Amino acid sequence: MTFTEGMDHIAKAFELVSAAVLVLGMPLSLALSGRVWWRTRDGRAAYQALRETFGGALLLGIEILVAGDLVRTVVVDPTLQNVAILGLIVLIRTFLSFSLEIEIEGVPPWRRALQVGGATQLSRAVSRAAAATDDDGSRDVRMP
Repeated sequence: MTFTEGMDHIAKAFELVSAAVLVLGMPLSLALSGRVWWRTRDGRAAYQALRETFGGALLLGIEILVAGDLVRTVVVDPTLQNVAILGLIVLIRTFLSFSLEIEIEGVPPWRRALQVGGATQLSRAVSRAAAATDDDGSRDVRMP
């Protein structure tokens, strides 16, 4: 077996692993969602668990497919046409990954940091204000 044939087998293995992630991701996501529903009886929480877990499986599957395409294009058949096709595939899959991540998280990554940071700051300020209340009920509010 030559090096190129070996790399082609590795690229096919990446594709197989990606397919397995997708095929196994759905029943596992359904099972987790069912477990959330069984414990909480909250359909919204179960739906959110399903979206997050299967969305994560989709993202992982896409990333593994990109790795397989990268191995195949760079090592097995590195023509200019294949590199251009790989670039287009990576661009499309990156857009899909980005869209899925926004769908799962509910906000773009650059807004997520602001929301988490703002919520953390607000939580800390409320905790400090509650701790700063004197026995007579007056408040000694300090800025963070």
